[in-house]
Amino acid sequence: MGVIGVQLVVTMVMASVIQKIIPHYSFARWLLCSGRLKWYQHPTEDELRNLAGKQQKGKNKKDRKYNGHIDNKPLTIPKDIDLQLETKSITEVDTLALHYFPEYQWLVDFTVAATVVYFITELYYSLAAPTGEMNISVVWCLLVLAFVMKNLFSLTMHYFRVEEGGERSLCITFAFFFFVKAMAILIVTENYLEFGLETGFTNFSESAVQFLENQGLESQGPISRLTFKLILALLCSLIGAFLTFPGLRLAQMHLDALNLTTAKVTQTLLHINFLAPLIMVLLWVKPITKDYIMSPSLGKESQPLMTESTYDTLRLWAILLLCALRLAVMRCHLQAYLNLAKKGVEQMKKEAGRISTVDLQKMVARVFYYLCVIALQYVAPLVMLLHTTLLLKTLGGHSWAPSLEPGEPGPLAVNSDPMAAASPEPTSIPGLAKASVAQLSMALGGLQTVFSPLLFRGLLSFLTWWIAACLFSTSLFGLFYHQYLMAA
Repeated sequence: MGVIGVQLVVTMVMASVIQKIIPHYSFARWLLCSGRLKWYQHPTEDELRNLAGKQQKGKNKKDRKYNGHIDNKPLTIPKDIDLQLETKSITEVDTLALHYFPEYQWLVDFTVAATVVYFITELYYSLAAPTGEMNISVVWCLLVLAFVMKNLFSLTMHYFRVEEGGERSLCITFAFFFFVKAMAILIVTENYLEFGLETGFTNFSESAVQFLENQGLESQGPISRLTFKLILALLCSLIGAFLTFPGLRLAQMHLDALNLTTAKVTQTLLHINFLAPLIMVLLWVKPITKDYIMSPSLGKESQPLMTESTYDTLRLWAILLLCALRLAVMRCHLQAYLNLAKKGVEQMKKEAGRISTVDLQKMVARVFYYLCVIALQYVAPLVMLLHTTLLLKTLGGHSWAPSLEPGEPGPLAVNSDPMAAASPEPTSIPGLAKASVAQLSMALGGLQTVFSPLLFRGLLSFLTWWIAACLFSTSLFGLFYHQYLMAA
């Protein structure tokens, strides 16, 4: 079999699907244009003039004169006008005018394609169990995370370009807050937060030193523990800054969605969806979850309810189910956002004074035109959580099937000799080429020993936990702001 084999075929087929089929059958476009989302059309100037009783009898407002000069002032109407906005289902033509629609469509559709490739690859690995192949689904997941970070960076820069409103100061403040929070979390002992970072870093340092010694180099390690944690804290600060406005927006949509629906089941799902990041955070807090499940107090004896590998598997499935729930209630949140146009008009009617027709039209139209910005802020953290979890499963050596036997070895015990797995015998390559291939295979095997599943398990566990913690922190602050500070 080749270096990639079946996985290469799956990748080529999915690339063809992305190029040929997805432009016509887009999951991202279906989420918006399935007929369930309604948006409010802004009234025309003639409609507003008729409501205000200001017919111009065929004259344009620019032709009105005052003291011999052309009056270019826009038409104003009373704020308490009896205005009823018309609703319309979102169509594919309407999406052409939406800001960030290409970025939203590409991210969602590529994420769907990458997820399909991942699970097909997982099925292939469970059936064929190849030992010398590179898992190409990891590349797909990394590409998805790169696109997510690019889109979040673009949205954050959009807020930075706004001179007024305080968005820039708020983003910088949260970045410093999350940097301090990350530094505090990184010094917490493993007895409370079970990431495996210390074990993974120790294994990485020792393996790197041994690898460099085998290459004839002397070294005390590629990086110090303090530098490693400082770099990780800076990355956490960046992620926290990117997730600030998605969390704040989610809090507002959560409150509006609760007011929009009266069904108890839907409200319960909305509450679970809002608390989903907190549930994910608690999955790594040992005294609350793992210690209680692994060693419950049952009278005089204490017997584990499940193995550690089973708990890791259930944790992965819990995150996937919570991500699926967040996707399921996405339309409810987007409709709550679209209703801000009607909410703004109703609030305007309670105010005294006048408003220009242009400002009124902008107030209503702006809500719809920024729908994809809100959709990106809702989808991007979901995609980050999903594909970080998928990488945690693959690179961390976890399994999708729970282990029922307490004495069964974990997934890290399988293929514990990466040199043998990554060093196939080049039997058909003669002479010098055979020696070069063997040397390259030994080097790759050594690198695989350095970047072991222990390192990836600790690093990706922490990043998954951190994304959930940032999203819950910002959404909780947004909930407090919109429910108490804005009300006051």
